[in-house]
Amino acid sequence: MSTRKMPQSIKTATELGPIVIFFAAYYLYDLYVATGAIMATTLGSLIVSYAYEKRIPAMPLVTAVVVTIFGGLTLYLNDDTFIKMKPTIIYALFAAALAAGLLLGKSFVKTLFGNFWDLSDTGWHQLTVRLTLFFLSLAVVNEIVWRNFSTDFWVNVKVFGFTGITFVFFMAQVPLLTKHSTKSEDSPEE
Repeated sequence: MSTRKMPQSIKTATELGPIVIFFAAYYLYDLYVATGAIMATTLGSLIVSYAYEKRIPAMPLVTAVVVTIFGGLTLYLNDDTFIKMKPTIIYALFAAALAAGLLLGKSFVKTLFGNFWDLSDTGWHQLTVRLTLFFLSLAVVNEIVWRNFSTDFWVNVKVFGFTGITFVFFMAQVPLLTKHSTKSEDSPEE
């Protein structure tokens, strides 16, 4: 089977499908059914990604490992604490990895998104710092919400709040992406 480019509709489904299924299963059944559903759909998303691209991207792989471990603990111990901690762990891991890259003088964001954006080194550095702080902030917010509010509220923040704020965050990066784009530098003047 040869490597194929994943159609955008399937890529979107693999990225958003697990969280949509989690939300639906939670409101139709309960948090434990939703936990099993997100575990299964996350692993399914990895299989689909691999079938198309013959590789598994790092971020979805890390997410799948954490979902499997913490989801498994939630189901095995019948304790929802673990699935509620999962976003904190994932966001903290992403922030730590990005911060480690900065300390080593590398931009893991460039590695992940270099095919989509052509930025100067300064642009990659600034975007990496912003993403590090963003992921760290999401980890803190998740901790505050799951420890102080109802499970219903936490699920809504997880599904709608984090998804919405991530969209707003990336939209807010457009000026940085535009300012530090190197595409215009590389293209010949007419």
